[in-house]
Amino acid sequence: MQPNCFAIDQSREGFIPVTGGRVWYRIAGDGDGVPLLLMHGGPGVPHDYLEPLSALGTERPVVFYDQLGCGRSDRPSDTSLWQVDRFVQEAARVRQALGLSRVHLLGQSWGTILAAEYLLTRPAGVESVIMANPCLSVPRFLEDAGRLCAALPEPKRSEIERADREGPTESPEYQRALLEFFRRHICRLDTWPDSFNRSVAGTGMDTYSTMWGANEISCTGTLRGYDVTSRLGEISIPALFLAGRFDETTPEAAEWYRSMVKGAELQIFEHSSHMPQLEETGRYLEVLRDFLHRAENDRCSLGG
Repeated sequence: MQPNCFAIDQSREGFIPVTGGRVWYRIAGDGDGVPLLLMHGGPGVPHDYLEPLSALGTERPVVFYDQLGCGRSDRPSDTSLWQVDRFVQEAARVRQALGLSRVHLLGQSWGTILAAEYLLTRPAGVESVIMANPCLSVPRFLEDAGRLCAALPEPKRSEIERADREGPTESPEYQRALLEFFRRHICRLDTWPDSFNRSVAGTGMDTYSTMWGANEISCTGTLRGYDVTSRLGEISIPALFLAGRFDETTPEAAEWYRSMVKGAELQIFEHSSHMPQLEETGRYLEVLRDFLHRAENDRCSLGG
């Protein structure tokens, strides 16, 4: 296996200048496998909830970064920065700054939009992509979210329907209804892990509200109408799609996305929703290890 080419000390964390400010990064582990670059969700929900993936560091460097506008990264007030293309350029800049000549990508939720758009720029050296809990068609996501909300118990279902008619609300009743949705379809653990709570606390609301909207189950921001499914067939590297059985990204939606990428695989986590890396950590790491090893071995067998 060829050695990885890093421009920095792998044990360190720091900041990388990008358009609009600086983004924070951390590299976990010093294994000699091809690095794994993580693209977190949101937009604007920082990396913390992906921390269980640090366990892969015994085999390969795992690269975390907080996208501009959230977490430990700078939080500029210029909302014109919250554009998909700028986040794609940011990802390319992070990879360049860290000397990641070869890399695996993992995008989670909004991060799958970022991963897909980055791959469509045809960057060299990307070994594989993992599309975790994908949101590659916002209209499809909203359709599924509507069905999941309709299945909520009363009076929570009626409260969400009322808010959809009259607009977002901060009422306690509406917040309780959203919490019920979260506990069914975002994270089903009785006690949410500290890493998840830190991500919630570190969310960049300017980014989230500009690009997505006021809450998880409706999209009123710039991503409304976003759909990259017509171009998924252009992805030609090994691809793995992941979803939970109770995910807001429904298993049916994940299979639909998978079917558009030649040779792509799908893994459903039977006891999880949108956070299987927290809800079924052991199984999740096992699935990732197997896929990454096979992707690297297949490349080596082809003379890469």
